[in-house]
Amino acid sequence: MFGLNELKQTRVYQEAKAECLEESLQEALQQGLEQGKLAAVPLLLKVGMKPEEIAEQLGIDLAAVEKVAQAQE
Repeated sequence: MFGLNELKQTRVYQEAKAECLEESLQEALQQGLEQGKLAAVPLLLKVGMKPEEIAEQLGIDLAAVEKVAQAQE
């Protein structure tokens, strides 16, 4: 029977771990990108852009833009 240390040495475990790490990294990068876009929303509202325009130009959800706009009021 495999112990934990032996299991960690298997190719299947190593591949699954690498795949999980890659997915986690991609998710973190996507969240960071989304946060960066949302951080620009108040500035764009200040220069007179409408929430619909901001959402379209940044490629983000209108509801998220409106939520940021409401928080600024």
